[in-house]
Amino acid sequence: MSGADPSPRRRTPVPPGTFRIGSIAGSDVLVSSSWFLVAALIAFVMAPVVDERQPGLGGWKYVVGVLFAVVLYLAVLLHEASHALVARRYGFQVQSITLHFLGGVTAIRGEARTPRQEFWIAVVGPLTSLGVGAAAVAVLFVIPDRSLLSLTVEGLAGANLLIGVLNLVPGLPLDGGRVLKAAVWGITGRSTSGTIAAGWGGRVAAVGVVAFPFVQPAVLGTEPNLLDVALCALIAAFLWGGASSAIATARIQGRLEEVRARDLARRTLAVPDDLPLAEAVRRAHEAGAGSIVTVTSDGRPVGVVNEAAVRATPADRQPWVAVSAVARTLDPGLRLPVSITGAELVDAIRATPASEYLLLDESGGVFGVLATSDVEKAVRAAR
Repeated sequence: MSGADPSPRRRTPVPPGTFRIGSIAGSDVLVSSSWFLVAALIAFVMAPVVDERQPGLGGWKYVVGVLFAVVLYLAVLLHEASHALVARRYGFQVQSITLHFLGGVTAIRGEARTPRQEFWIAVVGPLTSLGVGAAAVAVLFVIPDRSLLSLTVEGLAGANLLIGVLNLVPGLPLDGGRVLKAAVWGITGRSTSGTIAAGWGGRVAAVGVVAFPFVQPAVLGTEPNLLDVALCALIAAFLWGGASSAIATARIQGRLEEVRARDLARRTLAVPDDLPLAEAVRRAHEAGAGSIVTVTSDGRPVGVVNEAAVRATPADRQPWVAVSAVARTLDPGLRLPVSITGAELVDAIRATPASEYLLLDESGGVFGVLATSDVEKAVRAAR
């Protein structure tokens, strides 16, 4: 497992309305201001139960309720930390873990590269919650009954088991949705198909949550109150919004997958790096090449000629200027595999901005040159 980066890390600015309380494996742990609302709500709901278990506490029963909320959210933090640690194990950067009104979220930079990564990063959270819940149930057998400690452990067990089970519901943005995405991705070979399937699962789950108050009497034997209805509506809105956003993003990514570097490659002419620019341009026109690559005496590519720089060089100076003067040295980020497509291609261009890139075939040979302007046109057409 990879650890925290030992080098000094520039701290990411804390988003408005959140507070930093520490870090886990080099990632900031943030608490949303909405957490204080839920802590107060838990303290209010738990106060009568605390008073029943330990009469005579007076106002301290609300303090116990807040401490109960802290214990519950520590379990949520453990759930999110497990996502973060597995993501780091796969080489992803985890920006932050944020605790908020509806639980927590782990901000992971980048997308899983394989269905296996998607599955394990997602499923470890619910498994952790179920493990904590099972451990809490075991502890109940060895602690005094009807005490504040047993009340806390009961809540810890119930909350974790509930979190674990609900997060396995196969719909985004829940962890179970990502598990479903991994399964569909593995079957179809397309991550976007998995995302769309899991997004629809999330929408179905949202409808189920909205409908729950209507079947609550038959299922739980209790009538829903205004708080039940409001909470179900809030959770349903969260699920529907997250699922719909995932579906929309997947559809855009699906169209982006049609943008292939191989299809956009320009025919390339290789010339010595000391050849006069005028002669290099003449040879390119004669060969019908749309780009020029400079090579060493042994044929090794060292630069890509910048089209804008060629146009900016006066024609009367071109015979006296070496073609290498208008070529950009081939740094690692300017060499791309010809098989690169879609979002991966766009990310590669963003990582190393340039006007031209050298495309290499499977054997490492020169396939052609990719112009950023061609990619931009293809992306606009895809959207």
